[in-house]
Amino acid sequence: MQDMTLRAIQDRIEIEEILNLYAEMVDRREWTKMDRIFALEATIDYTSTGGQKGPFRETLVWLDRALESWPINLHVVSNVIIEFDGDVARSRCYYHAPMGRNTPDGPQFVITNGGRYVDRLVRTADGWRIVERVCEQTVMQGSLPEGYEIPG
Repeated sequence: MQDMTLRAIQDRIEIEEILNLYAEMVDRREWTKMDRIFALEATIDYTSTGGQKGPFRETLVWLDRALESWPINLHVVSNVIIEFDGDVARSRCYYHAPMGRNTPDGPQFVITNGGRYVDRLVRTADGWRIVERVCEQTVMQGSLPEGYEIPG
């Protein structure tokens, strides 16, 4: 087990808050929070979900488009593991992400994605920030509606 100095505890708490803030940002479409989560040079890889890979700002613009058809989201992150090497950290966490939309006849249409986020983070003057995020989707419960295509 790594040294649990006060600084190490604070670093773990800050990184866990970033992981949770990401989930809240996506669910609520609060994209102005992205600079509190990602470093300027950060990249995101959503290719395992059928999505895009690239600089975080452009990739989050794609994510916003992809989620337009899914106004109901409830990301949960758990099983957080963080490893430190000075001012660099690597984290892994599971995600469980139900996505839904209302249908004309009343009931919600819901699918659920799950997997893990694999991140590399750096300590900056403003605190910890994600430099690289890879989304590894491993399960999808339910099926996309017939004729639905993930936006390019």
